[in-house]
Parts: sequence; C-alpha cells; structure tokens
Amino acid sequence: MVEKMEKKLIKLALEARKKSYAPYSNFLVGAALLCKNGEIYTGCNIENAAFTPTNCAERTAIFKAVSEGNTQFDKIAIVGGKKDAQSLDYCTPCGVCRQVMTEFVDVDNFQIILAKNENEYKVYSLNELFPLNFGPKDL
Repeated sequence: MVEKMEKKLIKLALEARKKSYAPYSNFLVGAALLCKNGEIYTGCNIENAAFTPTNCAERTAIFKAVSEGNTQFDKIAIVGGKKDAQSLDYCTPCGVCRQVMTEFVDVDNFQIILAKNENEYKVYSLNELFPLNFGPKDL
C-alpha cells in the first residue's frame, strides 16, 4: 500500500511539473504533498524575472495546503529537470523549502520522495536531508 501511494504522488508530481512557469531557468519542478488527513496538494515552480520572488514547487504545494487549513503532512514527492530533458535525475528540495518543511513536520518521520519516474525513486526523512535543523522545537 505504501509503494502504491508513493507512485501516485510521483505521478501527480510529474503532472504538476508540466504546469511550471520557468522561462528563465527552463528547470521544471513538480511536487505532490500528502497531508495526514489523506488530501493531496500539488505545486510547481513559478519563476519571476527578479528571481527573489520565485517560488519552488514544494513551497507552492505546502502553501496551498496551509491556505486550505491543512498543516499536518506525511510525505512529499519531488521531480524536476530541464524542460527538454530526455529523462529526469533526482531533484532535492532547496534549503528554503527544507526550512519551510521543518515548520510543519516531524523531521524524523516526514518522507521526501525524490523521483526520476514512477519506478525509480529514493525516500529520505527530512532529518536525513536537513540535519541540525532549526524549527518550532527550538523556540
């Protein structure tokens, strides 16, 4: 059952990637976030000519969920690569996205699924990708 959910999230992330707005980098990223209540939110990266206002796919999905009242998350699937890539490589969340995740999840149990496709993926905890993190527990 777990593998089935991971594949579903990867598929949704791949679909979200197609909606990316990345005219400057041509690096398209999609994410699919599973909330603890079973709802799924997708996101894509959205670039801006000024660069700083650019928003990553992971944060887009998280902010969509939070704006709908969901703040409890189980896992997220992330896919990304150049627009014209023949195949994708693993795409890790940036530091800002890792920090945003830290705000809402149990860093030891939240799963980050990095995928090339529905059959090739790796699963990490947030703590594995963001050790010595700073979050609500530190205040």
